[in-house]
Amino acid sequence: MPSPKPSPRPARSSSSTPNGGKARPTAKSAGRSPQNRPSLTRGRKPETGSEVRPRTGPGSGRRSKPPINPPKGASPAHSPDRAAAWTVPSPAPKPIQPTQEFLAFAEAAGIVFEDGDVERLGTYLALLLDANQAVNLTAIKEPGEAWTRHLADSLTLIPTLADLEPGSKVIDVGSGGGLPGIPLAITMPDLHFTLLEATGKKADFLRLITDALKLKNVTVLNDRAERAAHDRGEKKPDPASPGGSIRVGGHREVYDAAVARAVGRLPVIAELTVPFVRIGGRTLLVKGQQAEAELAEGSGALKRLNAVYVTTVETPTGRIIVLEKGSATPRDYPRRDGEPSRSPLK
Repeated sequence: MPSPKPSPRPARSSSSTPNGGKARPTAKSAGRSPQNRPSLTRGRKPETGSEVRPRTGPGSGRRSKPPINPPKGASPAHSPDRAAAWTVPSPAPKPIQPTQEFLAFAEAAGIVFEDGDVERLGTYLALLLDANQAVNLTAIKEPGEAWTRHLADSLTLIPTLADLEPGSKVIDVGSGGGLPGIPLAITMPDLHFTLLEATGKKADFLRLITDALKLKNVTVLNDRAERAAHDRGEKKPDPASPGGSIRVGGHREVYDAAVARAVGRLPVIAELTVPFVRIGGRTLLVKGQQAEAELAEGSGALKRLNAVYVTTVETPTGRIIVLEKGSATPRDYPRRDGEPSRSPLK
């Protein structure tokens, strides 16, 4: 398997993370200038749409407000009786070999793979493209293009997550076919990733692929972001404080970081990601050439959500907008199903 030869991890640089923490070195710290980085941006799909779409119904289309906390043990978007649209084939397809362009990207970015990482990435890619014949997961069908436009683009997030403590929790909002969550879970096994996906068939794929790759650090959540972000868990007695209580489970303000890639414009995706993050946590949004325009468009939304713009990280494939949560998200956000995309915050 043509994977990068394992080597001791290089010294980490504090300049690549939003809060001054240590991270795997970026292409710049590895001695490559931005001009000499391999270019992976050609043919990049424009960022349109949103992770959530308004539902339609009979009559006027108006509907009652969905329950903030679904019944315990139930997921409003998941039906256990739904027939699987795809299953892991037997025998499983062979891992797809990485392209030289991808390997050059990894070297330039200073990414050091552990034994088996590249092979698992190739297996994931093979299963993704196989499942794509039954479930609409990606418009990219050519393996070489998928290595750069999917896997390389996802792994540009590594330097912005590398300083998190082992066991930290990251949520991938609008995971779709598992991007960027699954490539990150493969290469960053010390972190725990929750893959949030509203579409049932896509969530089914994520569960199957997680089992097939034996990823113990991944949980799949089949729900809408608007609902899951209001789930505060259950109140239970606090054993460390007689008479006190603590919240167990839930998703609101419990994650150390939230990531999203190609989900929607900043005012929309900020409302769907920031509420998941604890105070002081970060939100990482993978964007393209319109990053600066989206920041200007979303300045009002960030103020409403109590999120602060930290920096924009240039990568070989695009840009990453880094936000930090300054204080608790107002309880009204996110708004009810579909509202963030129908009427973005200003």
